[in-house]
Amino acid sequence: MTAIHGSAAAITGAASGIGRALALELAAGGCDVAIADRDEAGLAAVAAELGSRGRKVTTHRVDVSDPAHIQAFAQAATAAHPGLNIVINNAGVAMLGLFNEFDQAQFEWLMNINFWGVVHGTRAFLPHLERQKAAHIVNISSIFGIIAPSGQTAYCASKFAVRGFSEALRHEFWLANSPVQLTVVHPGGVKTNIVRNMRTGAAITDNARRVESIERFDTEFAKTMPEVAAQTIIRGIEKNAPRVLIGNDAKFMDLLQRFRPGKYFKVMQRQLAKRAAAQGK
Repeated sequence: MTAIHGSAAAITGAASGIGRALALELAAGGCDVAIADRDEAGLAAVAAELGSRGRKVTTHRVDVSDPAHIQAFAQAATAAHPGLNIVINNAGVAMLGLFNEFDQAQFEWLMNINFWGVVHGTRAFLPHLERQKAAHIVNISSIFGIIAPSGQTAYCASKFAVRGFSEALRHEFWLANSPVQLTVVHPGGVKTNIVRNMRTGAAITDNARRVESIERFDTEFAKTMPEVAAQTIIRGIEKNAPRVLIGNDAKFMDLLQRFRPGKYFKVMQRQLAKRAAAQGK
């Protein structure tokens, strides 16, 4: 069991959304934090919020797609927080478009952040974590690491990869009797800026699709607040939960995939069509 009070955590993607909420909730629970993001202004704002919590806070500008950045972050964070024992690989991005609407460079950009950022973060911090009495890694996947709807080829590829990497690594920890525990998290729709900040496929020239996607996500799918997501993740850390589902939507879709593994998307399409009809769309 990993206790929150008296621990220290490193969090990527901490300038907003779930990462910001995690930093605030962990600090409120008595945990020091090393927060990382590319958004320096956002990090400064979160650090100012954390100032009243009475915990040690350090900020780090990090591009998680660059292994050198992550390695430098790990060295700086563990030097500032020698007892650091929780690492949360949270940074992530999204992209609008079908597979034939974005190019290879855009696909690689997303994979480098969503998947390789998790691998880089795990590899950089693991030697330090293994020297602790109790330690925990949290890797943020998605419900789209369990189901795979159309229009999400790159995102699903990255989040399925995070899931597979995390589950296999957790089993290695168990075999090695390591002090490190690992939780993989599958959020459903959480009210963050990930869709608002998404990139658009190179072949898409109609901005109306982007506007419609943002509005639809905000009104129909973003049902869970970041603070609730953070609290759920922290409970998972405390219980050493191997998998955490966030939101009733994620729990429903997880069950749907289990019972209808080859046909769940057709069920989802029917549900969405009914919802659209009910709303007069």
